[in-house]
Amino acid sequence: MVLPKLGLLLPFLLAVAPLGHAGQMNLMSPQNVQVHAVNTNFTLRWNWDSQKDFNVTFSAQYQRILEDYEGKEEEIDWKEISGCQNVSVTECDFSSSLSSYIDSYNVHVRAEKGEEKSPWSITLSFRPYSIAKIGPPGVQLESIDGVVKINIFPPEENQNRKMWTNDISFTYHAVFWENSSNSEPKSKTINRRDIIYDLAPDTVYCLRVQAHITSERKVGSFSPVYCVKTTEKAWNALPYPMNVEVHALNMKFLLAWDNQNDQNVSFTVQYLSAYLKSLQEDHSDKWITVSGCENITTTQCDFSSAIVPSGIYFLRVQAINGYNKSRWSNEIKVDPCVVNEIGPPSVTVSPNEDSLRIQLTAPGESENKSMSEFYDLSYRILYWKNSSDVEKKIKDLEQLLFTIPDLEPFTLYCLKVQAFSPSYKKNGRFSEVECIKTLNGKTSPLTILFTFIIALTAFFFSASFIIFGIYYISRRIKYAFFPSCKPPSNIECLGGQSFNSPYLSTSEEPTETCCIIESIVIEETNQTDFKDYKHSKQSSRDSGNYSNDDDTSGTKVSEETLEQETA
Repeated sequence: MVLPKLGLLLPFLLAVAPLGHAGQMNLMSPQNVQVHAVNTNFTLRWNWDSQKDFNVTFSAQYQRILEDYEGKEEEIDWKEISGCQNVSVTECDFSSSLSSYIDSYNVHVRAEKGEEKSPWSITLSFRPYSIAKIGPPGVQLESIDGVVKINIFPPEENQNRKMWTNDISFTYHAVFWENSSNSEPKSKTINRRDIIYDLAPDTVYCLRVQAHITSERKVGSFSPVYCVKTTEKAWNALPYPMNVEVHALNMKFLLAWDNQNDQNVSFTVQYLSAYLKSLQEDHSDKWITVSGCENITTTQCDFSSAIVPSGIYFLRVQAINGYNKSRWSNEIKVDPCVVNEIGPPSVTVSPNEDSLRIQLTAPGESENKSMSEFYDLSYRILYWKNSSDVEKKIKDLEQLLFTIPDLEPFTLYCLKVQAFSPSYKKNGRFSEVECIKTLNGKTSPLTILFTFIIALTAFFFSASFIIFGIYYISRRIKYAFFPSCKPPSNIECLGGQSFNSPYLSTSEEPTETCCIIESIVIEETNQTDFKDYKHSKQSSRDSGNYSNDDDTSGTKVSEETLEQETA
């Protein structure tokens, strides 16, 4: 077998190995190689077991690993670490050897004694930015008017090389306590320029500060401890407003506070954009007085017009009595979308036999400030029978129009609706309870009869109207184009109708020639009189034209004369 033979030869190979490499195998390799980094300061450390051997020195090398856009790595040749060659201690500073903090590096260490050199230690790989810790910030304290003002300098403030660039947003955490044996520390998140309130006068307080990078979950080192003594309270100091609070509903913001004065005072409210506090510059002159909240006597103020929902602000209040002014109140931080309370939606309900149709209007929309512009709103609906106290919840919905199905007909149901924002984890107010009865599923005989009568009446009315309309129109047409009257029998018209139509224009009416046909009675017994009459009649015709009226009267006279003669 091959394996047993190799097992027999292994001790022999180990025994003769030092003979071939006598200068390298007498020294052990350094162990537990580590890199410690604070800001841009990098220290390489290792362990060496042979502590009694004082003639041993150590040397270290590094290798930079480059990564291209496709993620492929390229290892650069090993280089000696400047400041880590032939050192007699088990650590060395190699900060100057790192040209990039985002690339990866390999390091290893070996022991040296004269010409003897140990094997290289196990290679350690690291990325400078990932392992670096945040150093302590700088702190300045100032005691004014019974409060302590803090001025914080970021880590690496005065360093040329920076691990944390200017776009890194630090959060500062302060721990402070009264400088006494039985004092309990208090903690507070503060800005670069901030104030600690509610401290006892004429008392020594101490604190220390550390920096955080919240987005990367990095926690820095604490600064040294700093102490300061608060000032004494003046006997004539005007009490400052306390218990400053913000009340907000549908983006209408109201600042309220307590008046601690027995005398008549007025108040002034100021606000400051939060980002100004993150800057190192002094922002004491950047506070702005809220319009309509200057020298007011009430203990509340509407500051909605001074802010925008997307910003973050600080507000403060000051009491004034003539030339005497109190110190400013504790500053209160206002994040509009966080402190605002979402009001109830408007609800319109339409009943059916087995369902309710719900139409919602987003909170604040009636005031032209819809909360859907600031939040991702969903709606929660609770409903129940009026005879039961058990609430049923239907699933949360995003739409404004929906239906509650599977209900009993002709039953009274009550409901209420709530708007909420999942991203802000904020629940709004419920709407007023509204109760409505579903429609009756069965139609009563009386309702059917009533509906039939209404339909029948409407039918007869419509039919009568149509018939009367047709009759009226036909009469007008017949009268206009087919008149029923005829001229008298003794009037003969030549060439068309003798009556004018009221529906034809005068220019279109035909001109007719009419003549009178007289009735002639011949009496055999009196020839002489007939001739005389005929002669007179002929004379009358020769006299000229006659009007219609004259013809008519002449006709009547002639008829009477003939009747008399005949008699």
